[in-house]
Amino acid sequence: MSPLRQSIEQNLVQLNLDANDFSSILQAAVNLAVEQGKIQSEHAQQAVSALERREAEGATAIGHAVAVPHAYLDCFQEQVILFLRLARPLNLGAPDGISTRFVFVLLGPESAVVKHIDALTDVARLMSDDQFRYEAAIAQDTEDLTSALESYSQRTIEKPKPVDTSTEDPFIYTGRLCGGVVNDIKRRWPHYGSDFRDGLSFKTVSSTLFLFFACLAPVVTFGGVMDILTEGRIGAIEMIVASSVCGVIYALFSGQPLILLGGTGPLLVFIASLYGICSDLGIPFLPAYAWVGGWTMIFVLIMAVADAGCLMRYFTRFTDEIFAALISAIFIYEAMTSLACLFEDLDASGKHATAFLSLLLALGTFTIAMALSRFRRSPYLLPKMREFFADFGPAVAIGAMAILAFQFHEVALETLPAPEVFQTTAGRPWLVNPWDPALPAWVKYAAIGPALLGAVLVFLDQNITARLVNSPDHQLEKGAAYHYDLGLVGLLVGCCSLFGLPWLVAATVRSINHVRSLATNEEVVLADGQTRERIVKVQENRITGLAVHLLIGASLLLLGYLKLIPMAVLYGLFLFMGIVSMSGNQFFERLSLWLHDPSLYPSTHYIRQVPWKTVHKFTGIQLICLSVLWAVKASMFGILFPLFIAGLVPVRLVMSRFFAAQHLKALDVEEHPEEEESDWAS
Repeated sequence: MSPLRQSIEQNLVQLNLDANDFSSILQAAVNLAVEQGKIQSEHAQQAVSALERREAEGATAIGHAVAVPHAYLDCFQEQVILFLRLARPLNLGAPDGISTRFVFVLLGPESAVVKHIDALTDVARLMSDDQFRYEAAIAQDTEDLTSALESYSQRTIEKPKPVDTSTEDPFIYTGRLCGGVVNDIKRRWPHYGSDFRDGLSFKTVSSTLFLFFACLAPVVTFGGVMDILTEGRIGAIEMIVASSVCGVIYALFSGQPLILLGGTGPLLVFIASLYGICSDLGIPFLPAYAWVGGWTMIFVLIMAVADAGCLMRYFTRFTDEIFAALISAIFIYEAMTSLACLFEDLDASGKHATAFLSLLLALGTFTIAMALSRFRRSPYLLPKMREFFADFGPAVAIGAMAILAFQFHEVALETLPAPEVFQTTAGRPWLVNPWDPALPAWVKYAAIGPALLGAVLVFLDQNITARLVNSPDHQLEKGAAYHYDLGLVGLLVGCCSLFGLPWLVAATVRSINHVRSLATNEEVVLADGQTRERIVKVQENRITGLAVHLLIGASLLLLGYLKLIPMAVLYGLFLFMGIVSMSGNQFFERLSLWLHDPSLYPSTHYIRQVPWKTVHKFTGIQLICLSVLWAVKASMFGILFPLFIAGLVPVRLVMSRFFAAQHLKALDVEEHPEEEESDWAS
């Protein structure tokens, strides 16, 4: 790396070059060499022509966002390496489809062929390192580049320390009481300080503002729905308090702080079913709920200390995709049905203006948020401004549509149903008495049955979301903590039950949006000209989760202002979150193939390795499983919903009898293979 380091130290660097084509890049590089006295000005045009001729012979974009144009002429005295970082990535025909952001220009005499090969090898090896590309992308000056290069050298030259696989693999069964919990603590504790330091960035601010609205909407909405289903026993106030307190505790003490806690559709179904049983039997709900929650806490803690999280090794991409698709569908369905309800009996209600303005606000919120989230790749404005609008897109959409709604103040709109004062929904004491005289004694032991189902649901809801967050596609570096986090959630479930608060677990859509809001991406161009983004690095930190849940708690002081936000705007945000969470779910990609011409299928790893009829059969089974889950969720047997989620595992195991092992391996692979990028563009 010595020649590269020397080039950086000699200031043969130009950052944020504003170039729209390859010729302007080459001209800028040669001008830089002339300014630094590395080539004579009379040889400048000759160098540019030589570089252009080499490019005409074949693209020098070698992949991983880097191009290496080169020219060797006798008029040059020594080898020169110039480094340029483009302000905007350009598609220069790289084999992996990733747009080029970094350009290394190699100039030198014809006698420097050996040095040229060595330099090409160094550049290719260097730029294949995701961490260096990330650090090079955010470098402000040559000192930052030198530091990034030094960090790379330390990672690659230092002898690797012996790895204790029992600590590194989160799914290994230790056979010891609390063995998994101890390993989780050993894995995550060294990163605790950096979890705060890494959160001190502008991206954290934008992520916090986006997630505040993205989390507050389901908090209030789920609270309102639970208020109806439990007839006021648990409502919006309880949901806000639980989300704030539990979220802050989890952000400070969890193993994987990128997970956000929240109410979920499956838990809502379970609690509503439990209330229905209590109502039918004439049992006071909250004391029974406290006992069910207490037993659930015990069972979840037993799972945590007994390394039950190791069972998640049997939950593959097959189950993850179905579960994620279900949660996405719930968000989209809730948004669409809420809007559809506004159009019922319009002639009788005479609320045509309300219905159509609500539809306009929802679609406007969705459209603006989607458009701004893609603004990072737009040619308009300056790079920092594009980054700002892309990061703050959802917040901008909410603000813009709320202002628009205010302009039509004469139209009556349903606004955020925030409560007026801070108290429990029904005016009851906060602490629930589990020994309520009205509660039959047998309920304390009968609660074990529902608690077993509740524990299974908490285990699955928490760990499946944790698997999705810790997916290799997200390039996380600090490790997972399945056993420890499950135990922490179990304790929170028990505490919430004593105060009549809703149970909270890892919220899939919000957690995935949390990861993606903190991610740095690079664009991959597919064979059909479309693009997809690949995550290079995620700013893993605790500050965003902590700030989001503190703001949710602070929202209790701003109830008057929150009530000004139309619900239609939040429905649009629901729709945005559901649609965005679908991206990257391979199930939806394969489902879309049903409408494609088979001769035009993209050259993905599974299309290359698996007959397309087998791909459709695999996807069809997933669709059937998703439909069954949805039907059970919506039926009177909703309390059995956890068993059907767990049933996805044996379904996947049975499939091995009807699918070839190599086909299942290709379809159920943990992440996109590295060769995927090049083959999509071939």
